[in-house]
Amino acid sequence: MDPRLPETDLVIFDCDGVLVDSEELSCRCLAEAMVGAGIDMSTERALELFLGRSTAALLDYCRAVGKSLPANFLPDLAVQVRETFRFQLKPIAGIAAVLGELQLPYCVASSSDLERVKFSLDLAGLATGFGPRLYTSQMVKHGKPAPDLFLYAAAAMGAEPRRTLVIEDSVSGVVAAKAAGMKVWGFVGGTHYRLADGNALLRQAGADRIFAAMTDFWKEG
Repeated sequence: MDPRLPETDLVIFDCDGVLVDSEELSCRCLAEAMVGAGIDMSTERALELFLGRSTAALLDYCRAVGKSLPANFLPDLAVQVRETFRFQLKPIAGIAAVLGELQLPYCVASSSDLERVKFSLDLAGLATGFGPRLYTSQMVKHGKPAPDLFLYAAAAMGAEPRRTLVIEDSVSGVVAAKAAGMKVWGFVGGTHYRLADGNALLRQAGADRIFAAMTDFWKEG
């Protein structure tokens, strides 16, 4: 037990936008790929529609607007994202120190696929700290904003939902954590919130606390 986190037995971290500063990079790649496939999209709009969501949300959107994606769209997008990450991805400032100070179990629960999560954490120098404790939307029937992924991760880690704290940067993630009966802190320090009021968005979604820098993780608020 960590005395700074009372009534908490587990901390679940989202990956993109919480551990690594990847949301703007990946949504820029997505927007460019969609435009290439004849679907009108901007990075800003992609962030609004798909932040914290799995590829199922992308496919649902395309069906809703009457557009189809080429068969090679997702594999090609994955390659482009990996290449962009390889040269531009950085860890969220201060996250390594937070992980090093935690005195209780922690894991990842991400909407990204498992290979991308592993790749991102390895690039950011965070993979060793998490080991195999990586849970993704591929492992459950319904991704965020459904509670399934967080409940699955907590069960795998042997923690009760009510004693689990989630760190999230997206509306869908906050909604999912609250639906799972967990405490959730909204993190708005990623570059994708440079031009958006993440504080208002995550507060409205139900976040119990909002913070904008990992150096503030342990502060009251």
